[in-house]
Amino acid sequence: MAENESFIERRQEVVDRRIDLDRRRGPGRRRSEERKAAEEGEMTDEQFVFLKAIQEYKTVNQRPFPSWTEVLEVITALGYRKVAEPQSLTPFKKAEPLTV
Repeated sequence: MAENESFIERRQEVVDRRIDLDRRRGPGRRRSEERKAAEEGEMTDEQFVFLKAIQEYKTVNQRPFPSWTEVLEVITALGYRKVAEPQSLTPFKKAEPLTV
């Protein structure tokens, strides 16, 4: 049994894999407060209305994965229109993977 004594029973360990998720984003990469709240299940009214509209579209049209064109149709149906000049998407850029 001496060999088995060094065996670690990992199934008995309780690990919360959600801990320290921010560390995977790379140095200086943090979620915005809005995004953090949405990912944790706390949505703004605007996010909730959008989510409900997409869900209704998927149900009515029997589409589990609407195309981007269909998503734009839902957004337009909600009353959104382009009224401002385009802004840079740089703040939303994903961190590039580290190469070793």
